[in-house]
Amino acid sequence: MKKLTDLLAIPRFSGLRLLTDKTSTQKPVESIEITETPDIAHYIPEKTFILTTAMVYKDNQKELFPLIDSLVAKNASGLGIKIGRFLDTVDIEVIAYAQTLGFPIVEIPATIPLGRLMHQLLNVLWNTKTEQLSYALDIQKRFSSSLINDVSIARFIADFGQIVNTPIILLNPFKKVIAHSKHFTKMSKPAEYYIHELTKKIGVFTGEKSGTIPITDLNQKTSQISYFAIETSSYFPYYLVVLNPEAIPFPVSEFAIEQAALVLSFMLYKNQKVQESLEDLKTEFLTRMIEYQQSTKQQQKDWLDLGKTFGLVKARHYRVIYVACQPTEITQATKVKYQKEESELAYQWFTEQLPHRIKDTCLFNLKGSNHFAILVQHKCEQLEADLTETADALAACLPFKITFGVGTVYESINDLASSFIEAKTAYEERKSQNSSSSVTFYHQKGMRSLFEKMSPEDIHYFCRTILKELAFPQEDALIELRKTLRYYLDFQCEITRTAKALFVHRNTIKYRIEQCQKLLGKNVHDPAVSLDLRLALELSEEGD
Repeated sequence: MKKLTDLLAIPRFSGLRLLTDKTSTQKPVESIEITETPDIAHYIPEKTFILTTAMVYKDNQKELFPLIDSLVAKNASGLGIKIGRFLDTVDIEVIAYAQTLGFPIVEIPATIPLGRLMHQLLNVLWNTKTEQLSYALDIQKRFSSSLINDVSIARFIADFGQIVNTPIILLNPFKKVIAHSKHFTKMSKPAEYYIHELTKKIGVFTGEKSGTIPITDLNQKTSQISYFAIETSSYFPYYLVVLNPEAIPFPVSEFAIEQAALVLSFMLYKNQKVQESLEDLKTEFLTRMIEYQQSTKQQQKDWLDLGKTFGLVKARHYRVIYVACQPTEITQATKVKYQKEESELAYQWFTEQLPHRIKDTCLFNLKGSNHFAILVQHKCEQLEADLTETADALAACLPFKITFGVGTVYESINDLASSFIEAKTAYEERKSQNSSSSVTFYHQKGMRSLFEKMSPEDIHYFCRTILKELAFPQEDALIELRKTLRYYLDFQCEITRTAKALFVHRNTIKYRIEQCQKLLGKNVHDPAVSLDLRLALELSEEGD
């Protein structure tokens, strides 16, 4: 037999508010009646819970005292008074009087029709399958309404917590709390405490899509926590966490949680797609800006004005950082979807976390790849540390390893394409060199870099062809001639400056240059010859 306290504990009736002491709710309930008749006690059986609008008592609530006396004499289970129609509130004197008799008074909100409430209460008392189905449909309707009305995730979790009357937490794929029910405002520990305890258990949030784990607090009190995967992607789900799931009473079953998980997956997926459409606009803008700045035919464009909606600001410091998730054994080439989801989460993490470290950062997904770019618009003294620490914090949540290529700083937004190319070049060099550092800065290169991919044999042949005996000299006389030629070309063929640098007479320089021209069979003052000589001297420098 159900007691009044059992009925009030059902989440569906969470809108009912007990006005008297809880000890009065231990009375058993066998029937429900609706009445506005003062002498109802003569017509009801014992153990009946009475529902009323108290219409006849609207002008003088003290007349409720005799009604309460008659119901107590009849061994009634309690009195439910609907407010908002005839009574705005139940007087304190009435509540106090019922309290002295140990008789429960329950406040019914104006939004709940008494006929429907009686039907629902009777179905619970009779424990019918109809109530289970009715409740399931009610849950589904309520959740569907939330979805259609574009209710926020936080509001949905708050409502769901009220329905099941137990604390609820929603985690993002990083296992961070993004929403929780209102229960935690009255609890001694925040939602994050329970998640921390949960994550200390081996195997939680890995493998199985759901589970129930016991945790013990500082007072050695053990409670149950259940978690359920909310899948919006294949590899990195959100999680719905339910505290004390065993306390959820009839007729709330797994159906309610399953319906909540289903609706949440739709809501999160919708939010994800809306965000992706916004990110596509940013990607197109960055692509267009870089391509335009690289073109030979340009007209002046106000990129700051065009990109202000994407976070571009006026500054004297613009630098691009190329970002990618480094492949691991998990992210093989066959797991394209994994790599895509991995990149999306890394992008989300840096979008949320990096602005706390670096002011006015903008992030852009890169078209045709799983990489993204960060635009830094202010001077940052500890850029490498900020990038590394943000990446390490991500790695503590998910098994991601992030690498960065950093471009040069430019004072104008019109040079953004140059910084982007440099950042990408730095990233590719780090990848080819298999560097252990996660952050690689771009360094300006000289002529030697043009020949880096040539074989040593080809470089040796080029130097021999251009410099002949002066390419890799062994004799002292040839070494001096090579040295003089190098200084002469470096000083733009000025004899006086060359003589001062080598501490010799001007005529000595003239003589040596004539000797060089005889050995080379070329006029060193010819621009084309001079360029070849400079290149050959640079490439054969180790032979000096």
